[in-house]
Amino acid sequence: MLEYLKVGQIISTHGIKGELKIYPLTDDIKRFDKLKYIFLKNGSCYEKKDIEGIKYIKNMVIIKIKDIDNKEDANNLIDSYIYVNRENAVKLHEGTYFIADLIGMDVFSTDDNYLGKIVSVFPTGSNDIYEIKNENEEKSHLIPAIEDVIKMVDIDNRKMIINILEGLYDI
Repeated sequence: MLEYLKVGQIISTHGIKGELKIYPLTDDIKRFDKLKYIFLKNGSCYEKKDIEGIKYIKNMVIIKIKDIDNKEDANNLIDSYIYVNRENAVKLHEGTYFIADLIGMDVFSTDDNYLGKIVSVFPTGSNDIYEIKNENEEKSHLIPAIEDVIKMVDIDNRKMIINILEGLYDI
């Protein structure tokens, strides 16, 4: 399980005082209100950065990070992702998962046949779609994240069991 979760991407600066415009990668944009700090990835390390202010413009988040006080310093962070640690992650309802926890998860059928790994998750509005790819097959399969299909998700052991409905895996 990943210790840090991506919650946004820095897409540009805002103004001349070092503010950053963030494209949110979360369902709840207001979740940023509760953050006192974020993490920026520097190589393989995560650096904790204190937040001085947050505001919203349309569907974007504007963050002011302590010690980033000018446009030049802010420009160096464009295209970077911002992260939160699990402690500051949004609490999920039962049966919902962080995409980061699903990617790379092993998927098995209810009769214990290995089907592949989840390589992508596509939010569609009504339910997510999981793309499953087996390294021994050329094509991948798209599986709806619905109760009739998803029978068990074990985040700690990175395992999912699905019920293959008739015709679901034939395409």
